[in-house]
Amino acid sequence: MNSVKAIGLTGDHITLDGASLEKLKSSLRGALLFPGDEGYDKSRTVWNAMIDRKPALVVRCAGVADIRQAVTFAHTHRLLTAVKGGGHNIAGNAVCEGGLLIDLSNMRTVAIDPIAAVAHVEPGATLGDFDHECQAFGLATPVGINSTTGIAGLTLGGGFGWLSRKYGMTVDNLLAADVITADGLLIRANEKEHADLFWAIRGGSGNFGVVSRFEFKLHPVGPEVLCGMIVYPLKDAAQALKQFRDYVKKLGEDTNVWTVLRKAPPLPFLPPEVHGTEIIAFCLFHAGDPDEGRKAIEPLRKLGTVLGEFTAMMPYTAWQQTFDPLLTPGARNYWKSHNFVELSDGAIDVAVKYVQSLPSPHCEIFFGLIGGATTRPRPDATAYSHRDAIYVCNVHGRWETAAEDQKCTDWARGFFKEAAPHATGGVYVNFLTDDEPERVKSAYGPGYDRLVAVKNRYDPGNLFRVNQNIRPSQ
Repeated sequence: MNSVKAIGLTGDHITLDGASLEKLKSSLRGALLFPGDEGYDKSRTVWNAMIDRKPALVVRCAGVADIRQAVTFAHTHRLLTAVKGGGHNIAGNAVCEGGLLIDLSNMRTVAIDPIAAVAHVEPGATLGDFDHECQAFGLATPVGINSTTGIAGLTLGGGFGWLSRKYGMTVDNLLAADVITADGLLIRANEKEHADLFWAIRGGSGNFGVVSRFEFKLHPVGPEVLCGMIVYPLKDAAQALKQFRDYVKKLGEDTNVWTVLRKAPPLPFLPPEVHGTEIIAFCLFHAGDPDEGRKAIEPLRKLGTVLGEFTAMMPYTAWQQTFDPLLTPGARNYWKSHNFVELSDGAIDVAVKYVQSLPSPHCEIFFGLIGGATTRPRPDATAYSHRDAIYVCNVHGRWETAAEDQKCTDWARGFFKEAAPHATGGVYVNFLTDDEPERVKSAYGPGYDRLVAVKNRYDPGNLFRVNQNIRPSQ
């Protein structure tokens, strides 16, 4: 095998000799790939089309042994290293330029213990994989709202979705994890074993090792839930949001409602003349008794002039895929995000203003409602510390061509700047882009120094740095 030039941890160029590479290849059950090999481009491609990085080599892992071999190789040769699960992260941290990519996307097994109500999940699994297996037993846990998202990255950043008001953040439902640390050791982390590491991986992103297995607590959900959308014209958005914030204060935890401001997609329940016009949609979900849910959502029908509505009982797995068509891979994406405790008049006015000047029909602003069970743990209970957040706002810039890059990123940054005085200053780490290093400490919150101490213990050489990085102090 020929030698390969790669990038090291400090940006230096390293020559990997053919004998070392042959030894690595022979130790794997999966594949060792180089540029030009079949499967290389698939491994390096991620959800956000703005990311186009070319690693020097890829280990496409088939199991835990492959992960250990890849991590040990990276550690020994001090290689710049990225770890890919679902590859959905907005910042593109699943892949690096010129280094080693550890690709876990083929490790997608989800095993359910229905008696214990526990899921054992490999790190390449998507939310669709997870929901499919769980719902065979009428079980679920809080995860995100797009089925192609990877379970690993979502969990390590905190994780939230439709079930979070009732059952908390994804990390609040993590029971244990198997973690391969920078020295190649496999460690089980839970409340009793390596408790410091278990605390850190619940919101500290991928800074401490490669999680080879997650163990989640499950809850009875479905198989059908009450869900749907109620849509208003943008002219009603300001008054609707002001009524909505009062509605939320009395809302039970079985019910969740997210608001989205954008141009109307061609939804079948909307009149054709509404398609492509600016609207506000209230996306509703109820995890409890359907009759109670119908009562809970009734006020949402009285916020203005309804353009269209679809509410029904439908399979939980179907609802989890409802927004997939708006989040398909291959488009160019740029996000900005804020946390809010309250939707002030000022925040509402800024949102409405920016939706009046959408630079692409794919751009949107959403306010994801959490609160409820997400606020009950202490801020220091997990590395995810933003327990005061009631709304997580994401300014979702999305477009098709490179020619639109400037106007779409400028639009997102403009909203972010004008909305900042109304926000908490905190941010959900999974929504950070790769040009916001100054916000990393805000994302991790008051536990940052504690995270540094855990980093010092488990990854003092900062092998796992292609992320929203927590730098070791050593």
